[in-house]
Amino acid sequence: MTGQEPLSPQHVQGFAALAARLADAVSSVVLGKPEVVRLALTALFAQGHVLLEDVPGVGKTTLARAIAATVRGQWRRIQFTPDLLPSDVSGVTIFNQATRGFEFHPGPVFANIVIADEINRASPKTQSALLEVMEERTVTVDGVRHPVPSPFLVVATQNPVEMDGTYRLPEAQLDRFLVKLTIGYPDEAVEIEVLRGATVRSPEALEPVTDTATVGEMVRMAQRVHIADPLYAYAVRLAAATRTHPQVRVGVSPRGVIALTRAACAYALIDGRAWIQPEDLKALVEPVFAHRILLAPDAQVRGLTSAEVLRQAVASVPVPLPSGQLARTGA
Repeated sequence: MTGQEPLSPQHVQGFAALAARLADAVSSVVLGKPEVVRLALTALFAQGHVLLEDVPGVGKTTLARAIAATVRGQWRRIQFTPDLLPSDVSGVTIFNQATRGFEFHPGPVFANIVIADEINRASPKTQSALLEVMEERTVTVDGVRHPVPSPFLVVATQNPVEMDGTYRLPEAQLDRFLVKLTIGYPDEAVEIEVLRGATVRSPEALEPVTDTATVGEMVRMAQRVHIADPLYAYAVRLAAATRTHPQVRVGVSPRGVIALTRAACAYALIDGRAWIQPEDLKALVEPVFAHRILLAPDAQVRGLTSAEVLRQAVASVPVPLPSGQLARTGA
């Protein structure tokens, strides 16, 4: 970012090396999905949150637990069910007869890494309990604000909304997630390898690679990655292309553009660079933007997906070149 001291090559190399060790540890239990692992770590270093949407049994919770296991910090898992109450997530104030006063009992959201399992199985009222803490990293109970630990990451999993017993996440909550990822089915060779090591490849077997203090320092380093002015403009034009696209009813908000640049800084630093390039923004458009747009009814009837519309939008925006000229994408 501008206005801050540039990162030294030693710091950049150290960041990339530690990020690679984290990725290797997580990938040892989440086989065959290196890009998903990298994007999840990108969210961690960009102070974002991760939404994993896929059918049951492909490793969504395993990925979340593996990330938690590699960081020596406090983590909690919340199993979202239809009867879960907001106080079961955030905590509750209880009157203590011994002290004749009210005491706050923190909920499971007070941890460095919170695994919200099957988040769309809970009612909208309970889902809303996460809105404040995901954005402001504080929880307000009975008018009193309580900060959560830092760093703070929510890794939520959800089943496709077409499945029975699920509630669609509202747009305001989807916007709180930095990236939305899909793990997908493994290929045959990877699935055979999963079967061979099903009893030994477990997140509980992972040794911590780093601690929360180091992760906090890595978050601060990601905030010092350089973004050239033409790339700020490029990010804004990418978002503007979604707002004017004929198949989009609601385009990406300014918050989405901020999320894209924050993610690009962490993404570049994982790659060993202290600056971002257009390819970083293009690689992150789909995971950062896809869940933030609403398609027009005509697009839904035609069966278009957000990813397809985004590819069209990206292809319409010229890419800035080092010389200051613009080049068309999509060729």
